[in-house]
Amino acid sequence: MTQPEICPKFEKALSLLSQRWTTLVIYQLLMGAQRFNEIQSSIGISGKVLSDRLKELEQQDIVNREVIPETPVIVKYSLTEKGHSMEPILKTIEDWSQAWIKVQS
Repeated sequence: MTQPEICPKFEKALSLLSQRWTTLVIYQLLMGAQRFNEIQSSIGISGKVLSDRLKELEQQDIVNREVIPETPVIVKYSLTEKGHSMEPILKTIEDWSQAWIKVQS
């Protein structure tokens, strides 16, 4: 019996989303536009890793970076349409985790 090939697009999507913190950053931004420090403090990620993840997500057209020219400069991150399209997937994972994952105290 021949094994079916994995679709390259599916494989690339899993590779992107399985990077540590990436899905949590996307999930956090589902709540709306946020500044770097807001994202960092809400999920407990290091500044360097968050910066790397945001850059990659921006390159993938999942996150939008908006610079507001004030003093001091304000930078906000939000999801693009492509990023928002992941909401049903992440909500399904959230529902599944609530039903099946036990957290040890």
